[in-house]
Amino acid sequence: MESIRYILYRDIDKIKWDTCIDFSTNGLIYGYSFYLDTMAKHWDALVLNDYEAVMPLTWNKKYGISYLYQPPFSASLGIFGNNISANTINAFLKAVPEKFRYWDIYLNHGNYFQLADFNLYQRMNFILSLNSSYENIFAGYRKNIQRNIKKCEQLHCTVKKDILIDDIIALSNEQSKTFSKLGTDEYDRVKKIYTLLHQTKKAITYGIYHKDILLASAAFFFSHGRAYYILVGNHPDGKTIGASHALIDAFIKDHAGKNIILDFEGSDISSLAFFYSSFGAAEEKYTGIRLNRLPALIKWLKQ
Repeated sequence: MESIRYILYRDIDKIKWDTCIDFSTNGLIYGYSFYLDTMAKHWDALVLNDYEAVMPLTWNKKYGISYLYQPPFSASLGIFGNNISANTINAFLKAVPEKFRYWDIYLNHGNYFQLADFNLYQRMNFILSLNSSYENIFAGYRKNIQRNIKKCEQLHCTVKKDILIDDIIALSNEQSKTFSKLGTDEYDRVKKIYTLLHQTKKAITYGIYHKDILLASAAFFFSHGRAYYILVGNHPDGKTIGASHALIDAFIKDHAGKNIILDFEGSDISSLAFFYSSFGAAEEKYTGIRLNRLPALIKWLKQ
């Protein structure tokens, strides 16, 4: 292990940064500078040597105290590079400046190690390889998924692609009000990402309609041989007829036989984990870390 430097945002060489993300064996779309610029409130960086490996430090400040946080629509970050080991991860985390007094971040699947100096906790993603025939993939669905897809077909639901991102956001916002803190700012940011990617054909939207009512919708981003199931909006009426099952199936049907992994972006919520696994998706473990170095009184309040 050689030199890991802390670099302020203004001094980051974004060309070298994005080249590192491009060629990292564990590269993910969330690590690109344009994605971080859009989704993170602020970010600085840790860089190994001449951008051999990198770690974005996505941060914000509250009550004058700087802390690391996970930006919305960014399932995992952490250290990106090649030949990453437990020692690499440990060294990067030890290099995080002490001014960041509180951490609550997720590390990517390539950072899944036990570390000497830090306690990481396990999180779960689900991924499905589409590098097979549609018939083979469909045969791997649970029976209830297959039945729901057929139910949707029998009700003459239709699949539409490249639907308006605003329509997905409206549905997503409505359904997430009870359990999510996402607001207009976060949705505006992800819309900006979608617009950038769609211009280069690296994003697409899908919708399932019944009698002109949008029942299920999603945006998919493409990067690093993955299709990210990134923004989802479902109408309550779609649950009883399997609209969301039909949407995912439609995407799979269009992309079966390609060397692509469908990345469900995981969930530690058991019902969602069951839903994703029902398509034959496999577990992809990653980790999170919480670290509290706040002053005693603030630490007590935070707990």
